Amino acid sequence: MSVRVRFAPSPTGFLHIGGARTALFNWLYARHTGGTFVLRIEDTDAARNTQEAVEVILNGLRWLGLDWDEGPTSGDPKGASRGSFGPYFQSQRGPIYKQRVAELIQKGCAYEHEGAVKFRMTREPILIRDLIVGEVKRELTDREIEDPDFVIVRSDGQPVFHLVNVIDDLEMRVTHVIRGEDHLSNTSKHIALFQAFGAEPPAYAHIPLILNPDGTKMSKRDKGASLTAYEAEGCVPDAVVNYLCLLGWSPKQNREVLAREEIVQLFDLPQILRHNARFDASKLQWLNGEYIRTMSRERFQDLGVQALNRAGLPVARFSPQYIRAALETCVGKIKQFSELADYAGFYFVDELAHDPAAAKANLGQDERARLSSLRAAFAELEHFNATAVEVALKETARSLGAKVGALVHPCRFACTGRTSGPSLYHLLEVLGKEQVLKRIDRALAA
Repeated sequence: MSVRVRFAPSPTGFLHIGGARTALFNWLYARHTGGTFVLRIEDTDAARNTQEAVEVILNGLRWLGLDWDEGPTSGDPKGASRGSFGPYFQSQRGPIYKQRVAELIQKGCAYEHEGAVKFRMTREPILIRDLIVGEVKRELTDREIEDPDFVIVRSDGQPVFHLVNVIDDLEMRVTHVIRGEDHLSNTSKHIALFQAFGAEPPAYAHIPLILNPDGTKMSKRDKGASLTAYEAEGCVPDAVVNYLCLLGWSPKQNREVLAREEIVQLFDLPQILRHNARFDASKLQWLNGEYIRTMSRERFQDLGVQALNRAGLPVARFSPQYIRAALETCVGKIKQFSELADYAGFYFVDELAHDPAAAKANLGQDERARLSSLRAAFAELEHFNATAVEVALKETARSLGAKVGALVHPCRFACTGRTSGPSLYHLLEVLGKEQVLKRIDRALAA
């Protein structure tokens, strides 16, 4: 039997990092087994769900590269979809739920009660055979013994989560339910519902939760809980996928940097760990830096331009050759693309603003005198490239009896407004002779 898994988010806001990892584990298992990854939107809460929130989820999955085989193609509940088991929005599946509830009532497995419909829960213990947690014997609590039955349709006619979740998994022929461990307590009810429908329950695999660094549960209000935050920070999607897969899963080789294709090949449910994972932003940043460091130049250029545009820099005003040369000086220097605007923004401004306090610290009387001499040497250069610039700077330092650094630092500050950054000689070549002389003149006049 072919594997069919699903990711079923509720569109009540942004895509939580925990939800993104759940989607990833389902996607990985589908790709590892050659199965089907289904996306279904649990939007029965009309008061809280919005089409915009659905689009955020879809865009987040697309950004991560988690393509779904079945499901909606847009945030419109009545829009197009892929697959033979739709609709894939729960808000559009009302007739299916009504038919299934009537079936339960007819079988005597459910009954009407004070305007609602309740499911007749078994009084016997239910054994949950979880692929990660192991066997869990679920018995009724003292409170449940008095009335173990639970509502499946509210008095306003709205079906509850337990019912629609099971019906959709049944109708969509889901074979494996991979979800957060916080849903383990619901599983006995879901198994009972499957049995009432005369169906074999899917295999369950409850994955560990993601916690904050201090061990508290990560909520939607916590910093870093939203997937979009990492996109905005300029993280590389493959780095985020790599990091998320390591939150609760461990490859046999105990490696940390893994290509997506390797993860798909290695991933399997028995390797998912039992203990909860703690989110470490510094670890993600390190991984992201590794991906940036080793990515192709073309990919670096594309993502770099996107980051600069997001930061509002007028990149389009500059030639492709200039942009390419400027970004080339940044390769291997940043850990996330959100750093790029600060690191290399000086390339894309007409007039460089020098902080007065920083100018006072970096352009004192002695520094100005040396910078003026360096400016004269630069003006004499016929070929203004990194090699010629380096020679001119070192010869000027020697003629002044100064250390090279005594010219490098004021020159860097005058031309970039920063005290650190790309290789000075290469960035001066990119800026070009005219722009370098202009910036030095402006700094000396300040």
